[in-house]
Amino acid sequence: MTITITAFECSPDRGRGMARDMRVRWALEEVQQPYEVRLVSFEAMKQPAHLALQPFGQIPTYEDGDLAIFESGAIILHISEQFPGLLPADQNGRARAIAWLFAAVSTIEPPIVEREATGFLERNESWYEQRLPLLTGRIRKRLAELSRRLGTADWLDGDFSAGDLQMISVLQRLKSSNLLDEFPNLAAYVARGEARPAYKRAFDAQLAVFLASSQS
Repeated sequence: MTITITAFECSPDRGRGMARDMRVRWALEEVQQPYEVRLVSFEAMKQPAHLALQPFGQIPTYEDGDLAIFESGAIILHISEQFPGLLPADQNGRARAIAWLFAAVSTIEPPIVEREATGFLERNESWYEQRLPLLTGRIRKRLAELSRRLGTADWLDGDFSAGDLQMISVLQRLKSSNLLDEFPNLAAYVARGEARPAYKRAFDAQLAVFLASSQS
């Protein structure tokens, strides 16, 4: 059976590749696995059929035969373990790549998402102007730590891996701010990821969905 993932029927990011199905698309393109996409509306995401796959009513989900899983990090890890191309062959290298995958979603992404959510939900609150510098400072601290670790290397640990794929996907969320520009090696790191042919194929595929939905 062909792998099937879910994605927004009409993505709120307007095809910029920020929705988390993009990460899964990219992983599948890197390991050269065909896949199908089932588009779901916001209404359908709250219905029993989708909640059986994703109990929190989100995307993406991943189905392959009898297996159905959710959470982009877990999906990418599964893809990386099933197909060659995203994890090193040696055991220690694999463990380090997986550690970076978890670092992306557990250490780097939370303050970025919190700052985004504050901008959407609390902009008109009296405390917003005081809170924003605190959130921004947390992100800068994490970016400085990551920048020092990356240094002049192309990737986080040897060759490109699932850890890089997830980390770059997380850092892309900062494109609407100037924070990434403060760390030239991280900006260049993201650009290297976006230059990969697999990334370009995944990006074009998700953009095509948005363009089709906007014209209907």
